[in-house]
Amino acid sequence: MGDEPVNVKEYQEMAKQALPKMYYDYFAGGSEDQHTLRENNDAFQRIIIQPRILVDVSKINMSTTILGYKTSAPIMIAPTAMHKLAHPGGEILTAKAAAACDVIMGLSFMSTCTIEEVASSCNAVRFFQLYVYKRREISALMVKRAEINGFKAILLTADTPKLGRREADIKNKMIAPQLKNFEGLVSTEVDDSEGSNLEAFASRSLDPSFSWKDIAWLKSITKLPILIKGVLTREDAIKAVEIGVEGIIVSNHGARQLDYVPATIAVLEEVVGAVQGRIPVLFDGGIRRGTDVFKALALGAHAVMIGRPIVYGLAAKGEYGVRRVIEMLKDELELTMALAGCPTLNDITRNHVRTQMDNHHCRL
Repeated sequence: MGDEPVNVKEYQEMAKQALPKMYYDYFAGGSEDQHTLRENNDAFQRIIIQPRILVDVSKINMSTTILGYKTSAPIMIAPTAMHKLAHPGGEILTAKAAAACDVIMGLSFMSTCTIEEVASSCNAVRFFQLYVYKRREISALMVKRAEINGFKAILLTADTPKLGRREADIKNKMIAPQLKNFEGLVSTEVDDSEGSNLEAFASRSLDPSFSWKDIAWLKSITKLPILIKGVLTREDAIKAVEIGVEGIIVSNHGARQLDYVPATIAVLEEVVGAVQGRIPVLFDGGIRRGTDVFKALALGAHAVMIGRPIVYGLAAKGEYGVRRVIEMLKDELELTMALAGCPTLNDITRNHVRTQMDNHHCRL
């Protein structure tokens, strides 16, 4: 492999070479047996694209809007934690790359750069990810700071009442840095004698009592639209619509929480069907190719989120690496749309893909 990667997967190998083992394992790893981690990627390979020929694809338009905000492609940066472990420039460089590529960035609650630093670094449209702590005033303060600093939406992570068992972090005795956002509010310094201090910090901080009824509390403290991240079932999708949130993110937390849950692409269509177009459904998990983006869009996603590949690009080549990861996915999506006979996003339909379930129905 040459110095310049030709696809997103090659950035992962570069990141593995560049990062200390503890940090690479933290970013790359999943929970327990890592079954869902493998499935998030493998499930895409079981979906087949069905192209249309003799379509005028001389002009391809990938632009769209997400919650009313224009973006160059249906691709967002997912909120992933602690970017300074990947590169000293941290989330500031990620935000600058988002702005350069004209895509929306999700900033992690566990960011190593402050909300204010990221907001002042560039003009990227930014959404803020939220965890709810036992000390609700801390979460409320983060929401207020995000709102004051021009963030446009809250991404409520709803699949983490407790931290999943990430065995690589336990073996490595993963050390989480003190996060500047929480200076004077909470410390990450906890006893890590039995494993990851990240796990110990999460156990001490996360509120396992947070439930559907508490969405009203979150609505009461912000005017920003709220999207629930972590939906994997029809039942929860219906609840999210009924409770009045502005969007859903189909996600299994990058396979870092409960192992043996489905790959997100395997349940996307179920969630989309339950929502029935009432609110946008975003997709998170396993995207490594433009063909993956196309498949998610064909199964009903409004846009997709990119997590680990962004971190790998950052670790390998800083802001340039993040830009290249986004540009590669956009270029591959553009080519896929052309070869599949889809000049616009609206032209991508369910008939453009065949899933294992389709094959099963055919046999019946």
